[in-house]
Amino acid sequence: MSQKEVKRAQMLDLLTEGKIDQQEAARRLGITTRQVRRLTRRYQAAGLSGLISRKRGKASNRRLDDAICTMAIDLIGAHYSDFGPTLACEKLAELHEVNLSVETTRQLMIKAGHWHPRKGGSICAHPMRERRARFGEMIQIDGSPHDWFEDRGEYCTLLVFIDDATGRLTQLRFAPSETTLDYMQVLHDHILAHGVPAALYSDRHSIFRINAKESDPEAETQFSRAARELGIACIHAHSPQAKGRVERANQTLQDRLVKEMRLAGINNMDEANAWLPGYIEDFNRRFAVAPKDPSDAHLAYAGTPASLMRTLSVQVTKTLSKNLSCQHENQLLQVETTGTGLGLRGAKVTVHRHFDGTCELLWRKRELTYSVMDKPERQSAVADGKSVNARVDKALTRRNTGHKPAANHPWRKMPVGKSAHDGQRATP
Repeated sequence: MSQKEVKRAQMLDLLTEGKIDQQEAARRLGITTRQVRRLTRRYQAAGLSGLISRKRGKASNRRLDDAICTMAIDLIGAHYSDFGPTLACEKLAELHEVNLSVETTRQLMIKAGHWHPRKGGSICAHPMRERRARFGEMIQIDGSPHDWFEDRGEYCTLLVFIDDATGRLTQLRFAPSETTLDYMQVLHDHILAHGVPAALYSDRHSIFRINAKESDPEAETQFSRAARELGIACIHAHSPQAKGRVERANQTLQDRLVKEMRLAGINNMDEANAWLPGYIEDFNRRFAVAPKDPSDAHLAYAGTPASLMRTLSVQVTKTLSKNLSCQHENQLLQVETTGTGLGLRGAKVTVHRHFDGTCELLWRKRELTYSVMDKPERQSAVADGKSVNARVDKALTRRNTGHKPAANHPWRKMPVGKSAHDGQRATP
């Protein structure tokens, strides 16, 4: 008998002896008086055995059918052996119409050896920071290098933009590595989709700040300059734990996104970037939360698409030569004009390199037409007829014709046929 049944027997004995009434027995046992009368009849008829639960030893009415358990284990072993219980449970329901709870799936995976219970984590030394109140107040950004395509494609980096207030993914994009232009492209897509955020929260990568100790505190990177022109504040975290929202999102994506792309047959960055918008919607539906303040902190971009592209570009200042050309990235940019172009000689122009690979040449905010020419190879100077003879004579004097001893050199005073060692006796 269980302790619960022993306690019931004791209360019923007191009730039978008249020491307590039915209401007191019901209060002590936490049941109704009707249940007390039912237990009293069973106790008087069968004794202690009448108080034992009649369901003991019988299968539960909610017990999962063995055939369903076997099918679930087979499906997990065939398709989802390296999945976590939550993701495996979702895929069983979505793709195979096997509806199980996450805990049931976890127990089945443990039983089959596909999942091992995790040990309890250590106490977190970094206190949680309260979320921002509104969507768009702060966007956490980071790059996550990983083998995203599991040897089916190239090793690459996922650029992640996630809202701090809601945990919503606003943008995802695969790139070969973290570069300024790649981050500018993701920010460009974010602004077109949601507007201009109030702040960006990033790490201290050299893309976002100048880390040299001797640098000017007011110096800017190309990305921070673009953010300032857009009215976006740039905040730099001192540790990965400080921007934990995006770091945890990276961990989740490295687990779930890798497996989702495997199931979808995605093997390269181009396919993945075209497929990611649908995944972002599914991710946000599962994990995003409602903000404290429902208003949106994003501001609508007031400029034109062309001005946004120019702002989110790598800008370099160049000086035009007398023939109206300048060098940029081992190329010669030749300005084309309808007139003489005298006013452009020595002018300061700005080369805008965009994330789509194109370049613009601007002078006083006016676009200049130019053509790209191959940079001429460096050639030796051409000698004219007046200097060629002098150059040949100079080259002849530099030739190595041997060393001629001077007339008073000791060697010249020695008799012919004798060496420097003649006349020296060997010491005993």
